Amino acid sequence: MAIHNRIAMLRAERGTSRRELAEALGVHYQTIGYLERGEYSPSLSLALQIAEYFDVPVEVVFSLRPFPRLGSEG
Repeated sequence: MAIHNRIAMLRAERGTSRRELAEALGVHYQTIGYLERGEYSPSLSLALQIAEYFDVPVEVVFSLRPFPRLGSEG
């Protein structure tokens, strides 16, 4: 089952690089790329750490369904 995420969008909004996020989380920067592309599903612990880093609920970052496109209605 695919886990969809908004990591790239949140990073862009905050001007955070993959490397900066990875260092803050204690993971390799390539892990962030794998997560963003949906090639790797995070552990619950990592998902919660990412949400905490961005100071948002985990549901803002991760979903079992694709997120609606920005600007779409509904």
